[in-house]
Amino acid sequence: MLVRDRMSRDVVTVSRTTPVPEAMHIMEQRHIRRLPVVDGDKLVGIVTLLDLFRVSPSPATSLSMWELNYLMARLPVEQAMTGRVVTVSPEAALEEAALLMREHRVGGLPVVENGRLVGVITETDIFDAFLDLMGLRQAGLRLTLVLPDQVGQLAQVTAICRDYGVNILSVASFPSSEGQGTVILRLAGSQASKAVDAIRAAGYEVVDVR
Repeated sequence: MLVRDRMSRDVVTVSRTTPVPEAMHIMEQRHIRRLPVVDGDKLVGIVTLLDLFRVSPSPATSLSMWELNYLMARLPVEQAMTGRVVTVSPEAALEEAALLMREHRVGGLPVVENGRLVGVITETDIFDAFLDLMGLRQAGLRLTLVLPDQVGQLAQVTAICRDYGVNILSVASFPSSEGQGTVILRLAGSQASKAVDAIRAAGYEVVDVR
């Protein structure tokens, strides 16, 4: 799964000269926490809600409300934005985007292709992809088992499912300890429970069924 499969293409943006209050209003109306800053279709920065709060006057200021409104209306996004933006390519693997977000502690990444902003991918998009990969939104039986780290072990388990006419909706594998791995299967079919019994009878360690 690639970034382009999960990114949002309808990107809300602002320019360098967009007033800070306007950017805040856009975020509030669209329920978003970050806005790419563009010059045409070229990405030149990114601004977050926290960035905008940081440049806003303190409530303890001695300025009058009129003076505050006047200053804020003249304050451009350029004064609050981050110019060095972490980006990702639409052709990058989804896990690469997740790693970039984790390493840079950001909740979203502009997607850039040939210097042009083509989308945005957020942590919510990553979470949704994970749920789909795990088959959580599909009805079925969730089976967790421990397999020896040996060639052909998973193939034997899937062969049992095939013999019982059980469809495998998703497969996830995680290293658990030396010489072993944890595998999670989501199974669909009227014989799913019988397939699990057969997998257990074949000597495999079934950790959880739900």
